[in-house]
Amino acid sequence: MPQVPQTFFDALAVRTWCALALAALGRAREEIDAINVYPVADGDTGTNLYLTLESACAAVEAAFAGHGTGTGAAGTAGMPTLADAARAMAHGALIGARGNSGTILAQLLRGMAQVLSAEEDGESAGIDGSGLCLALGRAADAARQAVAHPVEGTVLTVASAAADAAKEVEGDCGTVARAAYEGASAALAATPGQLAVLGRAGVVDAGGRGLVTVLGALVETFKGEAPGGGGGAGAAPRVRVPARAEPVEAPAGDGPDECGDPASGPAFEVIYLLDAEDAAVGRLRERLDRLGDSLVVVGGDGLWNVHVHVDDAGAAVEAGVEAGRPHRIRITHFGIGDVHTGGVGRPARERVQRAVVAVVPGEGLAGLYGEAGATTVLARPGEPPASGELVEAVRRAHAREIVLLPNDADLRHTAAAAAEQARSEGIRVALIPTRSAVQGIAALAVHEPERRFDEDVVAMTSAAGATRYAELAVAERQSWTMAGICQAGDVLGLIDGDVAVIGSDVTATAEAVIDRMLQAGGEMVTLVLGDEAPEAIAGHLEGRVREGYLAVDTVVYRGGRQGALLLIGVE
Repeated sequence: MPQVPQTFFDALAVRTWCALALAALGRAREEIDAINVYPVADGDTGTNLYLTLESACAAVEAAFAGHGTGTGAAGTAGMPTLADAARAMAHGALIGARGNSGTILAQLLRGMAQVLSAEEDGESAGIDGSGLCLALGRAADAARQAVAHPVEGTVLTVASAAADAAKEVEGDCGTVARAAYEGASAALAATPGQLAVLGRAGVVDAGGRGLVTVLGALVETFKGEAPGGGGGAGAAPRVRVPARAEPVEAPAGDGPDECGDPASGPAFEVIYLLDAEDAAVGRLRERLDRLGDSLVVVGGDGLWNVHVHVDDAGAAVEAGVEAGRPHRIRITHFGIGDVHTGGVGRPARERVQRAVVAVVPGEGLAGLYGEAGATTVLARPGEPPASGELVEAVRRAHAREIVLLPNDADLRHTAAAAAEQARSEGIRVALIPTRSAVQGIAALAVHEPERRFDEDVVAMTSAAGATRYAELAVAERQSWTMAGICQAGDVLGLIDGDVAVIGSDVTATAEAVIDRMLQAGGEMVTLVLGDEAPEAIAGHLEGRVREGYLAVDTVVYRGGRQGALLLIGVE
């Protein structure tokens, strides 16, 4: 569906851009991971960019939540100012930056935020095209300054090309954004000729590909349509994806920093946040530059994000201790996965062979899934979990093999990013694309940990896929639906994600939904009641099924505060 275009770069535009960019990176994540052969062929650039931007989005949403949910003018009770939203975006990216690419993206956003915050005069509706041009230029400059030894043919080249192209046009934000996107796309296509390792692999730079995706979302924010002819926000030049990313030797003269030597380079990636003064950070840069390569230090105003590849991870952390207070320390061995420094010196608890991790919409279902042995992540109404929460749940499960049940179609990209992160830590993860908690219940019912992993996943996937799902909700406003026009307060019956029934009574609407679902057959009806469902609805629906459909059983669970009035599954 086309996006409603923004005219000026204001707080709402920041929010829209972040959401569109996150969705676009979710779609492109696997492709970007697959072409990640440089600086290290570890196949995680797309995932790191997604996780970084996810943190930025969460911070922007928090800024809006702090000003209420209205749509008033910037700075009123309904909306933060542009400066507030831009700073939130930059801060969120800074504290959530992952990997080399994510750290550079965080600095790009910080550079933009510096201009967006300064350009707002308190009276205008936001900044115009000339202000966006300045922001893109500041972003490119800031990113280069953050990298110890910039290398051409990387995301830095793509960012500079975007800024240069923006300077060549005059017009509104949409015109400037499109010019930047087109300039970045052209620069991206040229990266294999600038960096020999990319040319040998036949791919473009993965970080640059991610930036083009983010800029495509910026165009969609202001134009209302994604560039690239319907390829989705950020459609970029098609490139050959290697069947397998081989570690390759960095060619002489390519330089080690924005890119390390993937074959014989340092063994560890070290990332941490650092509370420190500017002067101390300058000394830290010099020390870390001697210790390793791929050094990127971003941030300011007392908070920094440090990224470096080294052989001596302890020395890199000690350097941070001398400069200030390092925290959120993350050490990854390129051949092994994550090393969680908090567990150093303690005997490792033995992992179980297999576990299920599931997102559930209410406390009642959390208890049900927990009794079945699953590790749960609670998704409260309007507060979907971030990928970091799913990764933490995978770690809590402490298993060699994980079956991940997102139980929500909107969580597919989040769950995929979490699965990829868990795999990088040495955990075998299978993501079953469950779209509702009732599909998760069906999958969990056939879960057998003693089976071979692949057989168990196939059985669970088959059970979930054979379960049609529905839910009842109350319309918040007048709207067009697949079943016609609904009014605020109408009861909506959604089957497989689409509105199929519009009614005024909860029980009658539920009956109509169940009747439609059972027209195609079924052996079991699952009902999950929300807190606001009528007290007598369960008994009424059980009787209706028993009387109208021979040999169809009904099972009822209480979901608690799950958002929907009623979840329905038919197997």
